Amino acid sequence: MHARKFASLLPSRDVPPLRRCISALVVVTVGSHLAACKPDRATSVVEARTSDAVETRTPFNPATLSEGRTIFRFDTFGDETFWTDTLRMHEVIRASVSPATALSVGLKVDADALPPEVKAGIQNKTVDLNSPATTVALLKLGAVLGVVGQVDAENRLTRVGITCALCHSTVDNSFAQGIGSRLDGWPNRDLNVGAIVALSPTPTPAQKAVYNSWGPGMYDPRFNIDGKNIPVVIPPAFGLRHVKREIYTGDGPVSYWNAYVAITQMHGHGQFVDERIGVNVNNPPDLVSSKLEPLRAYQLSLDAPEPVDIPDASAAHRGRAVFNGVARCASCHLGDALTDVNANRLHTAAEVGQDPAYAQRSATKLYRTTPLRGLWHPPQLKGPYFHDGNAKTLEATVDHYVNLFRLTLTPRQRTDLVAYLKTL
Repeated sequence: MHARKFASLLPSRDVPPLRRCISALVVVTVGSHLAACKPDRATSVVEARTSDAVETRTPFNPATLSEGRTIFRFDTFGDETFWTDTLRMHEVIRASVSPATALSVGLKVDADALPPEVKAGIQNKTVDLNSPATTVALLKLGAVLGVVGQVDAENRLTRVGITCALCHSTVDNSFAQGIGSRLDGWPNRDLNVGAIVALSPTPTPAQKAVYNSWGPGMYDPRFNIDGKNIPVVIPPAFGLRHVKREIYTGDGPVSYWNAYVAITQMHGHGQFVDERIGVNVNNPPDLVSSKLEPLRAYQLSLDAPEPVDIPDASAAHRGRAVFNGVARCASCHLGDALTDVNANRLHTAAEVGQDPAYAQRSATKLYRTTPLRGLWHPPQLKGPYFHDGNAKTLEATVDHYVNLFRLTLTPRQRTDLVAYLKTL
């Protein structure tokens, strides 16, 4: 549809705003956050389960990357059968979800998908951001990150599904807060997944209470498997190229986790089996397996963001010496990827001073040392840290390890170490 014709479908400010409510849906993919280990403690050696290897020099095929980008941004793997037919989220969105409400719970809008008339209407307030009809129009444009809507000839939302980009993309806010150019691979830490899912009329009151307890930037990718409520921080999907295995507990590499999420969390069509965790989900026909390779290639092509300038570069320089020296961070954050997972090492919860509960739900029962990348890039990336978000800031992260390992760091050394971490 031509931009001008479609823009005419957007409601004007004359339309009375409807009641507020939230929308959209959920997915979690790869990732993790800051972790470390004490050098003189035992570690567990694990063997890789697949042939997914660390890639450093392999060139990416442009056609494969293009296919993978499309899958990452727009492929639902047929999960509309769950989000529409089971959860009836299309009814919630078209009746109650305005763009203002959607933005308030962390959904993002791709400004590059908006016609000039729509951008002008948003700026001069002739486009009504308090109307659910505007949300439907944005979905028809394909402008809501990670949410794919089917809209009929009467501009009625008939089906809705989600993609990887829902949780693992954000925007640069170049047009307005929550509206801008895509940042693929960046975790959406504003997204209140639980509150969104709780809007469906189908979960029980007990389930809704769990969903509403998670808060922005948190999601539990195993709650629907084991019924335990242990949400984790939504992780990045960038900077994976030089890392052997993803996710906090090192269960498997990129494609393993993509398949797990696409089938068991997004509820796409395919089969996922892992006897180690007692999961066997079969939802035919298979719309996932043929897409894992291009999806993996695109994710591996996403570099971590360049660090922002910090006020005191000399502090960061001193902090690197602290990192490699007295703080002993480099004993586990090894090599260019700054992780010993590439040496097939995982760690017990006690080694890293973490709650063991989440690891106990995994195949390894252990935690992976995080590859340090994109730790601090405000406003999108500024914490929290650790798998459960227990450290809200990099300062709190440093304090955690100072106390755990009984390190002797001066206030200046702590400050310098934080400055260095901000450059990674």
